[in-house]
Amino acid sequence: MKVALVVPHVFMHRNILPQVIFSPAALAIELAEGLEQLGVEVTLFSPGPVDANTRNQIADLSLFETELEGRGYGYIELLKKHPATFIALARQVQAELIAKAFTAANEGEFDLVHIYTNEEDIALPFAQLCTKPVVFTHHDPFNFLIKYKTLFPKYKQLHWISVSLAQRSSMPQDTNWLANIYHGVDDTKFQPNYAPSGDYVAYLGRIIKPKGVHLAIEAVQQYNKTATQPLKLKIAGKHYAGEKDTYWQEYIQPYIDKQTVEYIGFLRTDAEKQAFLGNAKALLVPSVFDEPFGMVLIEALACATPVIGLASGAIPEIITSATIGHLVKQQADDENTAGQLAKALQRVEIIDRHACRTAFEQRFTTKRMCEAHLRAYRRAAAA
Repeated sequence: MKVALVVPHVFMHRNILPQVIFSPAALAIELAEGLEQLGVEVTLFSPGPVDANTRNQIADLSLFETELEGRGYGYIELLKKHPATFIALARQVQAELIAKAFTAANEGEFDLVHIYTNEEDIALPFAQLCTKPVVFTHHDPFNFLIKYKTLFPKYKQLHWISVSLAQRSSMPQDTNWLANIYHGVDDTKFQPNYAPSGDYVAYLGRIIKPKGVHLAIEAVQQYNKTATQPLKLKIAGKHYAGEKDTYWQEYIQPYIDKQTVEYIGFLRTDAEKQAFLGNAKALLVPSVFDEPFGMVLIEALACATPVIGLASGAIPEIITSATIGHLVKQQADDENTAGQLAKALQRVEIIDRHACRTAFEQRFTTKRMCEAHLRAYRRAAAA
């Protein structure tokens, strides 16, 4: 089988990826490389070059880059200063990349095209012009943005892969679901740490209100009021102060005292993640919106680190047992929600870290993810 794996997001560029949080990039690369190991011939379509051990077709970014040079900006600086301009230029590149993949499929170069990120709203109306099967994966809730929820239901008959059962809730019940495939991580990327050295619980991810980082702070504060051995909360990730988002300044920064709450910045490497997650007593995931998946959860499990969090979205599909973590329901107000998280933190010491790693190996490896995709591709080809 010859597959075009199309990742049209402009962040899919080796010069941009180290500066951003964009988990679909690593997933797409691991999917491409894993499918190759299963005998699939994969061509990864991306706006810019990426470091992948597979064929890589890239878009023509020359005029985009000429515009950047004229302004004296880099990609991320343009996005921050002039988001509408960035989006306009990005969508031109994305449309050209998708057209290139569909044309190549029509010319017999591919047996199937997989559009694999949130820009598939461009590809949807043109999928009927592709003579080979087209498969779609979305990485947000389907109703997360107005441009998605007004368009996706019109194309419910196409081949869709969900990343969780919870993600499906915002699509019509009769959507043509080809498969539900959980994300995976290479089982050699993170090593289990069965004897963590830290006296902290960890938060890792974007520091925005829907992620509930303020609840993590309050939960640790409440826990420490009665604990014989207080815990510290260490926060890692990106905040967006100065970008029309006051969440950091209002809800997080005032509580960073380096005694109970510490901010350690944006982790750029797997080694940094390994040390941070592996040495934590637990990962706190207090998301107050319906998470479509949650990569950081399976990264924690790979490090043998239990998860404490809210039972929102797909999180209960990952933390399915009290042997690997503990989830609580969101309460009517933040104080009571944090109180429930504080009580859950009392369970951390009795959770078997070996069970966490075992759950990862059984359900969330790259190999399993790739095998499931190959089965889905074969179903689409046979339809």
